[in-house]
Amino acid sequence: MDFNFTPKVQDMQARLLAFMDQHVYPNEARFFREIAENRAKGNAWIPTAIIEELKPKARAAGLWNLFLPHSPRAPEGLSNLEYAPLCEIMGRVPFAPEIFNCSAPDTGNMETIARYGDEANKARWLKPLLEGKIRSAFAMTEPEVASSDATNVQTRIERQGDEYVINGRKWWISGAADPRCAVFVTMGKTDPEAPKHSQQSMVLVPADTQGITIIRPLNVFGYDDAPHGHVEMTFDNVRVPVSNILLGEGRGFEIAQGRLGPGRIHHCMRLIGLAERALELMCKRASSRTAFGKTVAQQTVTQERIAEARCKIDMARLLTLKAAWLMDTAGNKVARTEIAMIKVVAPSMACQVIDWAMQVHGGGGMCDDFPLAYAYAGARTLRFADGPDEVHRNAIAKWELGKYAAPRHEAPPPVTRGC
Repeated sequence: MDFNFTPKVQDMQARLLAFMDQHVYPNEARFFREIAENRAKGNAWIPTAIIEELKPKARAAGLWNLFLPHSPRAPEGLSNLEYAPLCEIMGRVPFAPEIFNCSAPDTGNMETIARYGDEANKARWLKPLLEGKIRSAFAMTEPEVASSDATNVQTRIERQGDEYVINGRKWWISGAADPRCAVFVTMGKTDPEAPKHSQQSMVLVPADTQGITIIRPLNVFGYDDAPHGHVEMTFDNVRVPVSNILLGEGRGFEIAQGRLGPGRIHHCMRLIGLAERALELMCKRASSRTAFGKTVAQQTVTQERIAEARCKIDMARLLTLKAAWLMDTAGNKVARTEIAMIKVVAPSMACQVIDWAMQVHGGGGMCDDFPLAYAYAGARTLRFADGPDEVHRNAIAKWELGKYAAPRHEAPPPVTRGC
């Protein structure tokens, strides 16, 4: 494994760091101020002006669509290993990835359409997504079932002639309240009687289709997460052409597995950047505050936490880079264990590091004078998104145990009894 970044990536790192310093960090306060102003006017879901102003600058700087490898429609796309350090830098500020057209769930949806959509759907949806003209959402999770097991999904997708009719209730559908959201990648059951992993399908549903209702926005630890946000919504006799299906009936579970691999590693890359920033803020705050006759940084407990944070971040980064390298060289299926491991390690690591940073900030760490409380809320949700910790741990354990399972043709060892 060679994790040395190429001159091309090193140059992009330098340009991205400069862009963040010049355009992103100085506008953090403006971003949240614009949201507050829109909320006061009665609509928190209006896109912020600052994001839209910065997108053309990012594109002009060659920092656009960096996440999508091997696509003729996005020649600027990088490999997973190349993208990792850049995604980490973007992740230092939660709203920054959108500036570079590298934000979830659009990245996963673009990868899905690029990989599984036909040319007509690529032209209709992938092209404007890559251009940043529209946004999208991924409609899988449901309130009535444990959606960590995707085979539980109850939404029905029934074929009637040349159309599919969709009925169901979804929640935690990120970005669905954004007025720019133009399409839902929607998962449901086309054949409840088929084998367990062949019942589900995915279809592309235009957001303006009759029968779609946004019930309510959901909050995360008190944050509405506007203007991106997450909603509960229903599909009531929603009709789409049969050509909107991805890959074919019964292929939804397969698509979900293919979609979530890159999405999981992107989340982990961003979380490493978020944890790095939390550690930076912790060190600066600890060095500037005095308690009991010495700086907080001189307190042994603070030093232990800083050291432990440094270790945890670097370990998570190395595991993430290994997963990215394996995805590039051997494919997502071979890298499945490493992808599952980073999805367990990175969110837990980020939550712990941010929590320590909040402690060093005292009461300030709990309010929005600093970015830590909002960062913690986002990091904590990622212990659920793209599969909860428990599911990934179970998978890792099964694969590990499988290494030591006796081949079926071997007889079991003889039973011996002691005296």
